[in-house]
Amino acid sequence: MSESDLIKGCIAGDRRLQEELYLRFSPKMYAVCLRYASNVEDAQDLLQEGFIKVYRNLHHFRAEGSFEGWIRRVFVNTSIEHFRKKSTKLSMVTEKEEGTLENTDISALENLAEKDIIKIVQELSPGYRAVFNLYVVEGYSHKEIGDMMGISEGTSKSQLARAKSVLQKKIAQYLSDTQKSYTR
Repeated sequence: MSESDLIKGCIAGDRRLQEELYLRFSPKMYAVCLRYASNVEDAQDLLQEGFIKVYRNLHHFRAEGSFEGWIRRVFVNTSIEHFRKKSTKLSMVTEKEEGTLENTDISALENLAEKDIIKIVQELSPGYRAVFNLYVVEGYSHKEIGDMMGISEGTSKSQLARAKSVLQKKIAQYLSDTQKSYTR
């Protein structure tokens, strides 16, 4: 079945096609939710909330880009809204402080399994996790992130630098702990 027919059927309220849409896109969108959520339960809530928004707003899809990209955007926005509701304000950073932040390298991620990476990223504070995902995974600019989250571009940059620093330490600890368990 074509995406166009699937979309039309969902808009018309065909439950069978709504289920088909869910089955087709839920695995990828669940992965998006996991990147933003603190735990599996929150990710499952985001998945359900995101699909409700997709079904309610399908008539707004203009077929100007990919349908999957449109759905992904709905899920990212749903995750950001969830973050905003639960989060306190991110700390503001002056330009002077911004210049002193380290640009850390997290190449150790290449040595970890996807589930380990997700688990470590989920341990980040909500602000760090959101900025990290939006910049590194979704590819948004710091200006776009600032606009989406209601923070300055400098704050986005500092949150990313701090997230990378925390991730670097967590990954080093994880790899050290893993190495110790293999040498016993």
